[in-house]
Amino acid sequence: MIDRSQAPNIQSVSEIQFVEPERRELAPNLEMIAMTSVPNETARFDLYFDAGKCRGDKSVASLVNGLLLSGTESKTSVEIQESINSLGGFHESGMSTESAVFSIYCLREHLETLFNIVTDAIENVAFDPSEVEELLSDRTQKLQINQGKVNFLSQQAFREVLFASNPRYARPVELSDYENVSIDELRNFHQRFYKNGLMRVVVVGDIQQSALDRIAMRSLDLAAKEQPSFETTITNTSGRVTVEKKDALQSAVRLGRILFNKTHPDYLDFLVLNTVLGDYFGSRLMTNIREDKGYTYGIGSALVELDQTGYFTIGTEVGSGVREDALEEIQFEIERIRTELVPDDELERVRNYMMGQLLKSADGPYAMTDLYLSAHIHGQSLDFYNDAIRSIQTITPERIRELAQRHLDWNDFSVVTAG
Repeated sequence: MIDRSQAPNIQSVSEIQFVEPERRELAPNLEMIAMTSVPNETARFDLYFDAGKCRGDKSVASLVNGLLLSGTESKTSVEIQESINSLGGFHESGMSTESAVFSIYCLREHLETLFNIVTDAIENVAFDPSEVEELLSDRTQKLQINQGKVNFLSQQAFREVLFASNPRYARPVELSDYENVSIDELRNFHQRFYKNGLMRVVVVGDIQQSALDRIAMRSLDLAAKEQPSFETTITNTSGRVTVEKKDALQSAVRLGRILFNKTHPDYLDFLVLNTVLGDYFGSRLMTNIREDKGYTYGIGSALVELDQTGYFTIGTEVGSGVREDALEEIQFEIERIRTELVPDDELERVRNYMMGQLLKSADGPYAMTDLYLSAHIHGQSLDFYNDAIRSIQTITPERIRELAQRHLDWNDFSVVTAG
């Protein structure tokens, strides 16, 4: 019988026993990742295309992505949606700077059928003028609304200064992007980056090998014809940019600098620094600017990864009257972590938090697949996360200060405010 008067022993975790998905090279520029160790009836597939925001002119990449299920010569958009819904499928489509992902969640018994429905819809988009016009009208209205929001304005301006050395990464969305868009432009983009742009197929579910083989064969019809290339060196413009918006009650603040991704030797230790500074509710930025000063509901920092590089960013929204005060406090916290050693009790709290988050992120086949993908696209194995555990457990206050001095010089930051 369990003695509930005694607390259980606390055991430290030294490594995670991962279940690694199967990887198959289907073509020179197309791979399949399959996680079949799923102890239930659910399933998912993801299609990764070389069709991110940095491809094409104006906002063509975003428009084509929004038209993927808009209908073919033989099926309307309504018929495609009904066929997905009738099989219990839930779909979502997302875009990053460098790629586009289409995902379906469903029961495993319907996965192959849904895969065929979706790939047929994507491959054979008809670009019906009425569908295109409806999307353009919708995007125009949304952009007009967003242009009145300080958060949107700051994000647009921040991307321009952060990716100043590369216009493809930096170009903001403008109303003119939705004027005089030709269907030929959309077709040409679709032909290059979707019909010939599939880079990765991910399948999660207890799927039979024969079904995986058929999915693999079907995927070859959309395989990327060339290896995608991305920017290896991007330089941000340091200094202050202010976007004025009259009568705004709030001011949005964005700041950051180009840094690195998982391939950099400082990456894992920098994650600990980032957590101390701004990546959890008890972080220094939250404690100072939300809890002590009451300037904001939330503030956070993050290390965002690109294919070949990455960037560090801090973001918040504050009352317009305390914008400059908030910036001063952000700079204060950055200088404090550059000059003072993190106390042992604070570092231990961050260690416990990060270990809990890492274990949570490895809970189950879907989570493990996502962890694998996050490491794999940067040439890392799942051992990367056990290296992360060792980094969390062994990093010293001196190492954190050293990293802050090396990577968080205020003079290197791009600082944008809107309001």
